[in-house]
Amino acid sequence: QVQLVESGGGLVQAGGSLRLSCAASGRTFSRSAMGWFRQAPGKEREFVASIVWDGGSTDYTDSVKGRFTISRDNAKNTVYLQMNSLKPEDTAVYYCAAERVPYGLGSKTPALYEYWGQGTQVTVSS
Repeated sequence: QVQLVESGGGLVQAGGSLRLSCAASGRTFSRSAMGWFRQAPGKEREFVASIVWDGGSTDYTDSVKGRFTISRDNAKNTVYLQMNSLKPEDTAVYYCAAERVPYGLGSKTPALYEYWGQGTQVTVSS
């Protein structure tokens, strides 16, 4: 069992930065690939970034490449999403999630993630 709690969201002007954190409880965190997803009003939940269990590989959706960085600290049971050069279209509720299969590859598919946080709102004003 893994419980996830996101924090760090807020209101920021376009071009600004935010750092999201996702604190995890449970013994399996260090073996789980982690993902960040987002959902804007009226839209489906979409993949943002993922990181494998040891941080050795990351993946990003094209729209955030070069602007967002995912990282993790297994000693602190925490995964991060550093978001720079934010745009109004980044406005959404951001969720972190733990992949179901141990030592997974960090899928882009939400259905492959078993545990989800409650989400944190990110609003970027123009």
